[in-house]
Amino acid sequence: MDFKHVSVLLNETIDGLNINPDGIYVDGTLGGGGHSYEICKRLSDKGRLIGIDQDGEALEAARERLKEFEDKITLVRSNYCEIDTILKDLGIEKVDGIVLDLGVSSYQLDNLERGFSYKNEGPLDLRLDPSKGEPASERLKKLTKDEFTGMLIENSDEPYAKEIATEVFNEFRKKKEINTTTDLYKAIEKALSFIPEKERKDAVKKSSQRTFQALRIDVNSEFEVLEEFLQKLPYVMKEGGRIAILTFHSGEDRLVKQYFKMYKRDGVLSEISDVIRPSAAECARNGRARSTKLRWAVR
Repeated sequence: MDFKHVSVLLNETIDGLNINPDGIYVDGTLGGGGHSYEICKRLSDKGRLIGIDQDGEALEAARERLKEFEDKITLVRSNYCEIDTILKDLGIEKVDGIVLDLGVSSYQLDNLERGFSYKNEGPLDLRLDPSKGEPASERLKKLTKDEFTGMLIENSDEPYAKEIATEVFNEFRKKKEINTTTDLYKAIEKALSFIPEKERKDAVKKSSQRTFQALRIDVNSEFEVLEEFLQKLPYVMKEGGRIAILTFHSGEDRLVKQYFKMYKRDGVLSEISDVIRPSAAECARNGRARSTKLRWAVR
């Protein structure tokens, strides 16, 4: 497992959690274990971390990375929106802090079999939990052209949504399959062939990123999962407890902002941060950082 990719806004996220050494913390999107590692470093022998991830392979890789803290951690294969059930099963009523990193982990992006990146050939899957639901290739076959167009607009603000959806469904009409990442990339490339050549390469790259993102969000019901979690938030956090959420999409950030503001207005949260963005230097080091937004709040 390659852990060369550092979590975006890592220091700012950990600062937002203001770790209590004896506290109980939840990393709801364990991934490679970057946030969990930094939390565990700050915990005393009384402290505890619960790590949650849908991806069984990522969970086992994180277990290995966190091996030195094995007496402090409990790892659970589940979706973070099930946090209330998970805590109840562990005999925990409320926690001192929660961190969510809603971006796809480097582990998933770099695994060619998962189909998260258009840059490499692989099955068009995009499921965060490969054991559940249907892959993106199957999901595409069940959509109408208008539904796919709407998905691209809603989930990724794709400016060429109509052109991409038209080309994808032209392929289907020709009885051609879109089963791999390359199949979808080529369809996007063909859809944008009208763009002047000097601008086309960059346009295809950005539209590919947005199209894969839109499909991933749909396949994994990511907006619905986030909203379900946010609705449960007041019931799983101790008074004075803190939450930090990293988003990589304007829709996710908008949802977090709305709920934080509502909870602050209703007295559920005592403090909410302004949006925190990565520095230019961090973006230069890690291209995946550019769209990141961090918000934290205090119960």
